[in-house]
Amino acid sequence: MEGETSWASHCVENSANDAVELDSFSELNDETDKDVSAVTLDLILPDDLLERILAYLPVASIFRAGSVCKRWHEIVKSKRFLWNSANIFSQKPWYFMFTSSDEPVGYAYDPVLRKWYGIDLPCIEKSNWFIASSCGLVCFMDSDSRSELYICNPITKRCKGLDEPPGPKFSDYSALAVSVNRISHSYNVSIVKSKQVPENFFQWDLSIHLYDSEAMTWATTLTEILTGWRAGDESVICDGVLYLLIYSTGGGGPDSRHGLVTYNLGSRSPHGFLMRSFIQVPCSLTCGRLMNLNEKLIMVGGIGKQDRPGIIKGIGIWLLKGREWEEMGRMPHKYFQGFGELDDVFASSGTDELVYIQSYGAPALLIFDFHHKQWKWSQKCPVTKRFPLQLFTGFCFEPRLEITP
Repeated sequence: MEGETSWASHCVENSANDAVELDSFSELNDETDKDVSAVTLDLILPDDLLERILAYLPVASIFRAGSVCKRWHEIVKSKRFLWNSANIFSQKPWYFMFTSSDEPVGYAYDPVLRKWYGIDLPCIEKSNWFIASSCGLVCFMDSDSRSELYICNPITKRCKGLDEPPGPKFSDYSALAVSVNRISHSYNVSIVKSKQVPENFFQWDLSIHLYDSEAMTWATTLTEILTGWRAGDESVICDGVLYLLIYSTGGGGPDSRHGLVTYNLGSRSPHGFLMRSFIQVPCSLTCGRLMNLNEKLIMVGGIGKQDRPGIIKGIGIWLLKGREWEEMGRMPHKYFQGFGELDDVFASSGTDELVYIQSYGAPALLIFDFHHKQWKWSQKCPVTKRFPLQLFTGFCFEPRLEITP
């Protein structure tokens, strides 16, 4: 397929020194490197200097460098190199786009090299599973029983299964979030479960369940009944605080369709206090997406029309400062035209300084650079739409080599 590149199989096996094992990184349409004089130059460079040079490469180039010669292969799989590459600078986040609604098959976009790569994700069985990511790790939870949970590094393919979480065996709604400590590499996984109280649509049982990777145990940290509101499937952890979008169950006006509540994972607020943290959304939203950009909460939302709140008239990006929202950008009309007007029409996730927005109805990917306040399309995804009702979705993750579950 024109423009397509492929990520060569590079599953990591447990080796004696627990180092990452890398295979070559192949690209279908790149010309074969004809000038190999660089290999001669590297003979005069000491290992520590060569390591630092290679550590400045994008992740995709590091994989290709590992196939140049035995010396480079040994360097890029060493623990010291992984430490150097992690501490020199951070890689820009990639976006993985699913190409069908039934199988977890898709492509990952590298914004540095502006290329798409075919990647096989470990663990996940269907593209409609719950997905959350943080600092190089991605957490998957099955969408049926919500009992299968895995956390993995999609670049190195290292994967670990987690015990079944506590709480209701089947919940009406679930929200998954993960937070990785960038220093210790320990992580927390949170699941918010929401289940309707029998025969009472206005009351919903809500429970928060937290997994600690160091203790390797789950704990139910909060159970509460919400009246007039229910939890959904949007949550994120920023700087030790769990943010959760909640949805009106009726009785309010268009402006109260969505709300936000917070839960401090460190202090673990007691029962009955969740709604005291309620924060109004900035406007009438058709849908909202939460994400962590450098430990700041960002929301991407569909802006509803005042007279027809279920119709989207624009897409905005907001930053939460205290309890107030600051609008950071609004999608220009020339980009918004391709997203449609009906309610919940797009997927969005982000990290570092990039926000990705993708229409469910097409494989086009729009990028908002938070630092430069710029909008731009990614390179065209190699997948083509095969039938009119085919849907697309995806998620964002950091490509890191040194993080393991």
